[in-house]
Amino acid sequence: MTSSPTRSPLRRITARGRDEAHRVASPLELFFDLCFVVAIAQAGVALVHAIAEGHAGEGILNYAMVFFAIWWAWMNFTWFASAYDNDDALYRVVTLIQIAGVLVLAAGVSRAFEDHEFLAVWLGYVIMRLALITQWLRVARASEGAERTTALRYVFGVLLCQVGWLGLLVLPEGGRAWVFLVMAVLEMCVPLFAERDHPTSWHPHHIAERYGLFTIIVLGETIAAATVAVKSGIDEQDALGELLPIAAGGLLIVFAAWWIYFVVPIHGHLRSSGQAFLWGYGHYLVFASAAAIGAGLEVSVEQAVGKAHISTLAASAAVTLPTSLYLLTVWLLHSRHFKVGMAQQLVLPVTALLVICCTFLGDRAVLAAGIVAGLAVVTGTTLTARMAVRESQEPARVA
Repeated sequence: MTSSPTRSPLRRITARGRDEAHRVASPLELFFDLCFVVAIAQAGVALVHAIAEGHAGEGILNYAMVFFAIWWAWMNFTWFASAYDNDDALYRVVTLIQIAGVLVLAAGVSRAFEDHEFLAVWLGYVIMRLALITQWLRVARASEGAERTTALRYVFGVLLCQVGWLGLLVLPEGGRAWVFLVMAVLEMCVPLFAERDHPTSWHPHHIAERYGLFTIIVLGETIAAATVAVKSGIDEQDALGELLPIAAGGLLIVFAAWWIYFVVPIHGHLRSSGQAFLWGYGHYLVFASAAAIGAGLEVSVEQAVGKAHISTLAASAAVTLPTSLYLLTVWLLHSRHFKVGMAQQLVLPVTALLVICCTFLGDRAVLAAGIVAGLAVVTGTTLTARMAVRESQEPARVA
């Protein structure tokens, strides 16, 4: 929704229609996404450093925690905006405050990884969530009945969870993983609790587009990070021969990841809140694994030029494991709903398994994984084309 000079800068915030025509992402939403990628990039850099130094387990745990904070704040805004974006001046200001919050969070990512100091991350999260609460209070003020109850439940749930996240600051370091696990579950229960009597009027096509755009941005960040790593390796070590297979394999993986995600029109599947919540929550793994592929490619580059203190097998796994997770998650959330027949259904699960097997191919593991991912696209496209030909011939036979 675009603003006009003749419209009031402050307007009553009301629910938008779920069947609204031509609903697309706004420039503010695109700006919001780009700023969130700053935090994702910081999390990726910290993950690279942890894995390269041989602390993969600790690094993955920290990455999962920080990425959840980034993803959940993004998701809360995305679904709220789909239902209530009125694009007035106050809405824009509050959204910009949320962007400031994620930048504060991004500034604290490195300390969260290296020193287990979560103050800046928590403070950035507070800024984002208080801004979200402001939006829900506006909805409560402008609505009545079940809709007002839903808005107030969101206010209560978000506030309660924000208090719970204090555990990351006050509890001993050994208990923080449990705090994260409990609070992540509670956070994801808030929408289920708030919308049990009155679902918000999110727009299926708009939601699908927002998730798709964020996937593109994350994959773009993956390519950017890998490109910088390859460039540094060539400039500093003159290791073009060692890095070319990693670069080629990485590009094939990212290209295949894009193709596989956007091959089906998923908005038609989002018919109910239950389906949409499961689909939306599952994207934590989609986004996190897509970003981790970029971190893995950086690790592989550092290992190839001798800067990482890990084996070739570990460096290869840093690419192949998140790639496999991405393929499986996209299959579960997207592809399986549109595939017909066993052959089509097996393409992505088998590809994920073959990518894992590529881990053991030494310094050609990333290239092999990229070739496998590319062949999966070719196979899936071929099977779909053959089915389309058969379906087009059937009416002629009947006639």
